[in-house]
Amino acid sequence: MVYTLSGIRLPSAPFVHKLPGSTSHGDRKNTNLSCFLKKHSSSRMIFAVRSSNDSDSPSSVVAASEKVLVPGGHIDDSSSSTDILEVANTVSGDRSSSKDQLEVADILSGDAQILHDADNMKMEGDHSTGDDINDVETTDGYSEVNGKHDSVSSPAAVKHVKAMDVETYVLSHDISKEKDMVQQVSIPPPGTGQRIYEIDPLLRSYREHLDYRYAHYTKMREDIDKYEGGLETFSRGYEKFGFNRSATGVTYREWAPGAKSGALIGDFNNWNPNADIMTQNDFGVWEIFLPNNADGSPPIPHGSRVKIRMDTPSGIKDSIPAWIKFSVQAPGQIPFDGIYYDPPEEEKYVFKHSRPKKPKSLRIYESHVGMSSMEPMINTYANFRDDVLPRIKKLGYNAVQIMAIQEHSYYASFGYHVTNFFAPSSRCGTPDELKSLIDRAHELGLVVLMDIVHSHASNNTLDGLNMFDGTDSHYFHSGSRGYHWMWDSRLFNYGHWEVMRFLLSNARWWLEEYKFDGFRFDGVTSMMYTHHGLQVAFTGNYDEYFGFATDVDAVVYLMLVNDLIHGLFPEAISIGEDVSGMPTFCIPVQDGGIGFDYRLHMAIADKWIELLKKRDEDWKVGDIVHTLTNRRWSEKCVAYAESHDQALVGDKTIAFWLMDKDMYEFMALDRPSTPLVDRGIALHKMIRLITMGLGGEGYLNFMGNEFGHPEWIDFPRADRHLPDGKVIPGNNFSYDKCRRRFDLGDADYLRYRGMQAFDQAMQHLEEAYGFMTSEHQYISRKDEGDRMITFERGNLVFVFNFHWNNSYSDYRIGCLKPGKYKIVLDSDDPLFGGFNRLDHNAEFFTFEGRYDGRPRSFLVYAPCRTAVVYALVDDEPK
Repeated sequence: MVYTLSGIRLPSAPFVHKLPGSTSHGDRKNTNLSCFLKKHSSSRMIFAVRSSNDSDSPSSVVAASEKVLVPGGHIDDSSSSTDILEVANTVSGDRSSSKDQLEVADILSGDAQILHDADNMKMEGDHSTGDDINDVETTDGYSEVNGKHDSVSSPAAVKHVKAMDVETYVLSHDISKEKDMVQQVSIPPPGTGQRIYEIDPLLRSYREHLDYRYAHYTKMREDIDKYEGGLETFSRGYEKFGFNRSATGVTYREWAPGAKSGALIGDFNNWNPNADIMTQNDFGVWEIFLPNNADGSPPIPHGSRVKIRMDTPSGIKDSIPAWIKFSVQAPGQIPFDGIYYDPPEEEKYVFKHSRPKKPKSLRIYESHVGMSSMEPMINTYANFRDDVLPRIKKLGYNAVQIMAIQEHSYYASFGYHVTNFFAPSSRCGTPDELKSLIDRAHELGLVVLMDIVHSHASNNTLDGLNMFDGTDSHYFHSGSRGYHWMWDSRLFNYGHWEVMRFLLSNARWWLEEYKFDGFRFDGVTSMMYTHHGLQVAFTGNYDEYFGFATDVDAVVYLMLVNDLIHGLFPEAISIGEDVSGMPTFCIPVQDGGIGFDYRLHMAIADKWIELLKKRDEDWKVGDIVHTLTNRRWSEKCVAYAESHDQALVGDKTIAFWLMDKDMYEFMALDRPSTPLVDRGIALHKMIRLITMGLGGEGYLNFMGNEFGHPEWIDFPRADRHLPDGKVIPGNNFSYDKCRRRFDLGDADYLRYRGMQAFDQAMQHLEEAYGFMTSEHQYISRKDEGDRMITFERGNLVFVFNFHWNNSYSDYRIGCLKPGKYKIVLDSDDPLFGGFNRLDHNAEFFTFEGRYDGRPRSFLVYAPCRTAVVYALVDDEPK
């Protein structure tokens, strides 16, 4: 059953106050009641959601765990480089050439060899920022003390406090005091920005562009220091804009320079547009102060619906405040309602557990809370906390990346058409329930990453930022530059002062308020280029990165946000989704880079799909190796065989590419498999292991793919009518394909269990040996005839036989270290659904003498379609 209050779908409660329905306009006759009822008993969380793009979509009831946190209720308790990195410029079928190796020093010519000693090099002199970058005018012109506001010319200069020791900061402080401690940390000033030329001498030919980029960045830092008191103060925009309560009342501010008038309306004033008129300052900021009620209670009750009514160049409109912290969707209505979310102190979730230390070896479980249930429904934060987080921990991952956190009115957008940037998705629960989820993850030792969207925004005008103040150029570029034709969304103007304040504050908000441990920035390629990477094939030519197609404002914003993240939260992680291969992407900002910790190695997943469309006989092992190792030296990558992108409807999961419809009939252990299933299970394991082994310094898996989830992802949707008259059929708003069948991976009687067990073994192998972050990597063989790939990563030796028929006895494997080797992982193990063709008690002794460029070798049995990992017995972990 779904209970409602004032037309809003809410957590269920044992009683209901029935109030008349509401619309976006007109006076209200209701007294200002909170839309959140006080606690009377533990109850289920039930939400109904509806696409704001689809007026015909029926409501969808979402059930949740009995343990859900109800508002008002009780709260449940080194950058890795490679010593030896194989690089292939061409793929050759010649067997002899497949064994070639290149030392890094051989790959790089001339003074490029200073890479190895770059840390000890003296920096080149800093360049002047020049006078061609104009000063910017800020809209900040006020201060507030005890709820009273006075105009000031500029904020006072911020005090610079020496940054505290990272270890002490992360592990030793009281988690409840973290916010105060963060505000005492000073963000380091810009460096010289010159070290990039030592790291990559090829960049010297583009020095004019790169120096201009860095000068623009340093000028922005200087202006932020001058006008805002520093980046630390500037990034606390949520303490000035939106709703902020003090001891004497509530102040609401909104930047809307295009509006002619503004009024705050909501349940609290019966939606009377004449009751609370706002005033505008010279910078286009509207504001109003509401004093406390006579009894001292807040003027706006917690849970009240609120909007801002503006007279704009496009007419009268009611908008959800841009800085709103929570919004929900009313039944029978398309737009969301902004919610004044400010529970009493005794009802707020209090974090109990400190953030985990940043892992050296990042193993990410990519997830979506809404589709994480085994049932066809939208799952809740509470259910994910109780059911999915322990699974992630048990599988051996050390990080969970959560998608679709920022509120988005269209569920099928996968969270990428954001409408309310500071509000967590209400479909899955309340802000406090999300905090409970993150706290539980920290208790389990899991790092929590947020999939943050700063690359574009929903084009909704009723509940999003688009046309917020009635103009086309408010937060976004005007005209065609501000519209992404493929994504049907709006594009930010990163050169505007208030856009920077909004986005930088947004990044800090999620780190500080919710205690996320970092971000995966979506769509960074689209941000960095005016062509957004559309219909552009990046070849690696540096002219493609440093020219007029580069959006320098966007790149500088990325540098600033990475400054902010790493300056205030030294253990935080930033990952950028970039398909272009932008040089300097993962080099620190002070050295002239963009500042990300990792780049998503997106080419790997595309390569696997390309190969899976071919016969085994047409695979080239040299092509596989080249794709996996084709990344910039000293810039870390997160590798993955498939993410959510490959699992969406219209494509296929890797498991489905391999086994197709046989997955529906021949995965049970009580009946014979088929050759297609045998091949699929074998290659699925090999693909994941070699991706983790060679692809990068981090690894990512989308939930369910650890056991080869058979189904694609298809969000509930209606028929889509195209302008040309064609109709794309919907799925009758079904949730059947918008869930994860974890029961398949857990079932003893299904072959999925063995595939899941192999994934778990991969994670524990990395945890034990740390091969992904080792500086030692050497590819000793990539044999096109034998279909063999052998390489060393760390102290392990990996042997892959991709041949579909041929197994090899006494196959010689080159190695570096002498001694006795043993098998530490075998994809043919019956525990993993294999055929048990290897003896795990066997010992393998090395022979002296060079082989495949290595000083020693040993002999192994290499069954077809099998991956085996060997380790020195003396190196086995205790």
